[in-house]
Amino acid sequence: MIDYSNMPQKQILCIDMKSFYASCSAVMLGLDPLECYLAVVGNKERSGSVVLAASPRLKKEFGIKTGSRLFEIPEDPRIQIVDPKMSTYLRISTEISKVFNRYAPKEAIHTYSVDESFIKVDGAAKLFGGTWSIARKIRTDIEREFQLPCAIGIGPNMLMAKLCLDLEAKKQGIAEWTYEDVAMKLWQVSPLREMWGIGRRVEKTLNSMGIFTVGQLAHYDLEKLEKKFGIMGNQLYHHAWGIDFSEIGAPLIEGQVSFGKSQILLRDYKEVADIKHVVLEMCEEVARRARSHQKAGRTISFGLGYSQDELGGGFHRSRTIEQPTNITMELYQVCLELLAENYTGKTVRSISISLGNLTEDGQFQLDLFDPDGWRRRELGYVMDKIRTRHGSTALLRAVSYTSAGTARHRSRLVGGHKG
Repeated sequence: MIDYSNMPQKQILCIDMKSFYASCSAVMLGLDPLECYLAVVGNKERSGSVVLAASPRLKKEFGIKTGSRLFEIPEDPRIQIVDPKMSTYLRISTEISKVFNRYAPKEAIHTYSVDESFIKVDGAAKLFGGTWSIARKIRTDIEREFQLPCAIGIGPNMLMAKLCLDLEAKKQGIAEWTYEDVAMKLWQVSPLREMWGIGRRVEKTLNSMGIFTVGQLAHYDLEKLEKKFGIMGNQLYHHAWGIDFSEIGAPLIEGQVSFGKSQILLRDYKEVADIKHVVLEMCEEVARRARSHQKAGRTISFGLGYSQDELGGGFHRSRTIEQPTNITMELYQVCLELLAENYTGKTVRSISISLGNLTEDGQFQLDLFDPDGWRRRELGYVMDKIRTRHGSTALLRAVSYTSAGTARHRSRLVGGHKG
């Protein structure tokens, strides 16, 4: 058993803007976000375009959700399909953050994503009448000033607040979980992927170990979990008990930080040369993101998703190299190896690349057999400075000017979509 008396006893709010993109677009059209049937689609002109957000009623009554395709939306006169307004969404998100600042200092606010934030309200309760009172005030302020709905989970740490949000508050509006609720509420969760932090791959592995509920995970042998998953096994175990020591602004799962990029391609890609062109562009972006944080990584992950015409599927593989890197061509070389080993010639519609197992870039070591390694490293930083000063398209690789390249098109987008 866990002694919760020694665990964090903070007052954390996890706030989620319900169907944020769809709700914003609904309000802009003078519609009620909770009553209308509206979908925000990446590109209305392409039947295979992805649904970026669907209003709650469209989700409930028609089963259309984020990730659905335009052609899956039924022809119903009540349903409105709109293009995204990413610049507007981001501006509204920034203004909503200012509402949070009324109740907590900026250092106590962590923007987890454009539509989700954490707020630590320890100490503010005396000013505003308690945690529940603050949650109600924030919810009322957002509804009054933006006409947007939100849900708020309350917990003693970031993990519990997030779990409370996902598993209860999204249905009730506001809810609170304490450590006393772990056995009755968290341990009952099944399938395991319903718990934040557990994806389908991890769920499948846990199922093969005879673990089907969070309660079974909490009572599984910790040493066996660590042997199977490494540090992640330790995290899974303690998260199943509702334990999290993360501070506001820190990642919820320490040690799982990576820099990545994924994109759904504008068309089907069948030629290997074309696929390689996009992979090189994406490696450039992943390496740039790592350099912007002065990080380098040893584990490169690469994945392809096949077209629905191929009945879906794909692969996702990782490789760990000896020396950490943030050099584009080194990432690209590993991705090419994984592509050659795993690609079966099917039509490709999505690509993902990430760099993990991170370390500080200052730990770069000279290799006697690669005396020019430091030059390639410095070249990346020089290219980043030029792009920062003159724009992302100031320097592009030649592949970006081919018919397969996507960088020039995506440079005109906001958040990967129309502004």
